[in-house]
Amino acid sequence: MPIKAGDPIGVVGQQLLRATEQHPDVHRLRRTRHTDNMKTISAFMLVLSHLAISHAWKCQEVLGVNHATQIDAGLGLVAVTDKSHHSHLLSGSHWYNLPGNNLRHVSVGHAGIWGVDTKSKVHRLQGGAWTNVPGTLTQVDAGGNAYAVGVLNNFNSYCLSNSYTWGLNHVAQFPWTTLGTSLHYYSCGFHGCWAVDSAYRVYYTRFSCSHPHWTLVRGLRLKMIEVGSDGTVFGVTPSGQVYERAGIDASVPLGLRWTNVPMCVSIRHVSYDLGHLWAVSHSGLILRCTKSPIVNPLVVQPPGVVDTPPLSPLV
Repeated sequence: MPIKAGDPIGVVGQQLLRATEQHPDVHRLRRTRHTDNMKTISAFMLVLSHLAISHAWKCQEVLGVNHATQIDAGLGLVAVTDKSHHSHLLSGSHWYNLPGNNLRHVSVGHAGIWGVDTKSKVHRLQGGAWTNVPGTLTQVDAGGNAYAVGVLNNFNSYCLSNSYTWGLNHVAQFPWTTLGTSLHYYSCGFHGCWAVDSAYRVYYTRFSCSHPHWTLVRGLRLKMIEVGSDGTVFGVTPSGQVYERAGIDASVPLGLRWTNVPMCVSIRHVSYDLGHLWAVSHSGLILRCTKSPIVNPLVVQPPGVVDTPPLSPLV
């Protein structure tokens, strides 16, 4: 039965209510509940943010090549080598076997399609066949401004300028420029070149063939690094984790920080082109990953971000 305002019980109840409202303990209780509610909301938003980051990349297996060992993407094409040293090219949704055998590394980019074989000889794909290019490398990259770069087993690094890569049919000599820097992996893109040395330290330079000034990028150790044609940078740690260099643009070519890209398997090699992250696992699987929308990305920093201290030059 409802209590009316004029009823004795109703009057007493209203007085008790007013007294209760004015009691300081009630205000403290309300503030405590408000604080607890805010903490609960903050914790909930934190969980949402972590979930959003961990689901930022969606990957699916790409079939067609077994036991892949290395991958490179550029200009809408994807080149792969396998453990039998065969090379393959993905164009659209179809894989094509490239001619020849014994290739250990292939690269596709503005300088064309390049490869190095198990004897460290350098080749470029021309007219559907591999053409030998004088020089020896163990890793080559064709993704820069139409120049080719690479490293040798002794960690010497080399560059072939675009004035020669554009006219290979008319040039008898190929003057590879020795860069005088010991590197293990070398890759170039729109905003410059990135590399790692035998100690897994990461370096950056804006130039490639003309006396590059390398800058040490602190914060993360990588065993390989790849630069997309748009300047996007991804790398793989010695333990097989994948990281993206966030914050890269024309005004900040070095970027701001390293951001972890969660993977369900251990990764040995990555490449990036046209919004797709391509990865090869240690078991030989090929993965194609795309970035999904991130919900509330500014609530907290995503897990795995490594802040980068001030940069120092390579000496």
